[in-house]
Amino acid sequence: MKFSVLRTASAQYQFALTIDGVHHNVEGLPTLTEAMHLTLAELKARTAQPGAQISGELTAPIASEIELWGAGVTYLRSRDARKEESGVPDVYQRVYEADRPELFFKSTAVRARGTNAPIGIRYDSDASVPEPEVAIYINKHREIIGYAICNDVTARSIEGENPLYLSQAKIYIGSTAIGPDITPAWLAPAANEMSIKAKILRGSALVWEAETSLGALNRTLEDLVNYVFRCQDFPHGLILSTGTGIVPPMNIALAAGDIVEINVAGVGTLSNTVEVIPER
Repeated sequence: MKFSVLRTASAQYQFALTIDGVHHNVEGLPTLTEAMHLTLAELKARTAQPGAQISGELTAPIASEIELWGAGVTYLRSRDARKEESGVPDVYQRVYEADRPELFFKSTAVRARGTNAPIGIRYDSDASVPEPEVAIYINKHREIIGYAICNDVTARSIEGENPLYLSQAKIYIGSTAIGPDITPAWLAPAANEMSIKAKILRGSALVWEAETSLGALNRTLEDLVNYVFRCQDFPHGLILSTGTGIVPPMNIALAAGDIVEINVAGVGTLSNTVEVIPER
């Protein structure tokens, strides 16, 4: 069983319960927003029985009121990659070791892309890379209610030039892919069982592949939840992408036409083609 968001004839963000590939509505939960208002126990009870079958196109599992945030430098590999590409490497060493994590706003529904939709690389970045991550869905009661895959696409050359360019490196059209759907928290595997595998395909050639596990995260999920809610108000909950533990080496960069595939054990596979976002 999964939670899905569909684009239907009458709704852009229709919340659905998906069982064996068949979508069902959930009475009283028209969008993910209403689901994020419930406690974990209430959500589990409300989705125990599927409603009527519905049809629609699978889209990014988000809603217009919900923000998507990101966490950075939460894995050793991420720390090393950021240090390698940056002119101020000590910044990343310090945040990796600090009590306070790096947290940043990443996306809204209008910028998010679902599985099989194109992701973007900036025309003014010399090198952009995928950042395969596990995203957690946190309801307004600060409970983790589900998991999905996030590709936190990053303009590596822009971030590496100056850490203060982080927003330009992270937030632009097509810079976020999420999906393919949401695995409910009570059906998800343990963190150390969530292997994360990623690859870049260019035509028939395998350009890059790597693997890690959510269990290698340098921080607890509870710690990230605690910090993201500090001095913040998320009346509809939020999605938090927990950071990447696999980053391509410096000689690998995304190109138009590439396909990025990310698989997380027990969660699913997110696949996206790459396109260049031109000057406007």
